[in-house]
Amino acid sequence: MSLPLNITAATILVVALLTNFACESKAQPEAPSSLGSQRNVAVIGDNGISPDPGASIFPLITGGSDHLIPGALPGLRAGNSLPKVFAPTKPRDTYTRYPWKRNIVTTVFWIGETPTRNNPTPNTVSAWDRRWTSNYGGFDNPAASAREGYIPKKFTPTQNPFYYALPYNDVTRSGTKASARAMIPWFKKRYYRSGRTVLKGQWMAIRRGDQVCYAQWEDVGPFETDDYNYIFGDERPKTRKNRGAGLDVSPAIRDYLGFGGGYGTVDWRFVDLDEVPDGPWKTWGTNNPFANSSMTENTKERASESILKVRELRDRLVMTTKEVIESTESIE
Repeated sequence: MSLPLNITAATILVVALLTNFACESKAQPEAPSSLGSQRNVAVIGDNGISPDPGASIFPLITGGSDHLIPGALPGLRAGNSLPKVFAPTKPRDTYTRYPWKRNIVTTVFWIGETPTRNNPTPNTVSAWDRRWTSNYGGFDNPAASAREGYIPKKFTPTQNPFYYALPYNDVTRSGTKASARAMIPWFKKRYYRSGRTVLKGQWMAIRRGDQVCYAQWEDVGPFETDDYNYIFGDERPKTRKNRGAGLDVSPAIRDYLGFGGGYGTVDWRFVDLDEVPDGPWKTWGTNNPFANSSMTENTKERASESILKVRELRDRLVMTTKEVIESTESIE
């Protein structure tokens, strides 16, 4: 009897192997299998059957069956050799490489503040801005009666009203401090010239109870200027003045967190830009990347409107000129 043309020698060999394997499976119980140990595997290659387990991926038995089913799609069985896949258990907003500093006594300061007994350093200038008050837009009056929401009543600040100070300065008159290079986590990313701060504008999360506020680093204090072991290490604030205060915050932060007076106890940590959520701290300031983004979009819209108006005027001028020329030609 002649075989059909579509039956090849490889097909005959596969059928023979399957039949032989079925007989063996009835004679002895099936051993547990895994992808790492594939005893019952065969692959059809260019030259026929390949018994090489390393070159195969599918077992010839269907999942949970003691019998072979030629033509059926085999099921993969999970085994100990399957690769383990890591699945994050925490969302991005709970992860940070910056740890919380807990139970830090915090005082309130403001731009334009004159020296007092408890704060002998005036805040008309900052450690990094000799024209801080004018660049902000004026005196950031802390009195409740002088404020509207989180900003002064008399003017809209041109810098972020959510600002803070910590007792460390990374620069001196002679240049960048060695401690800055060694201690500041983002130093290499932002450094470009000796004597230029890499701290100004850094965002922070400040927590009091269940309220969390976000703000930018704009000055140095209270009292100390070199307390890097507290800010970037594990030590407590060095100063013993003002109840051992380790953080100064603006009136806007005070109001958002609900300080009862000039002092409060908070937790704080640095944050990256992608950790800063929506809030009033994104609203104001040329030094604020979020407010600047909005200003850029508004500027683009205004520029587009101006271009349209110029084009309209141009078209009108062209039409008027054309009409004048046609009128002159008709008179002649």
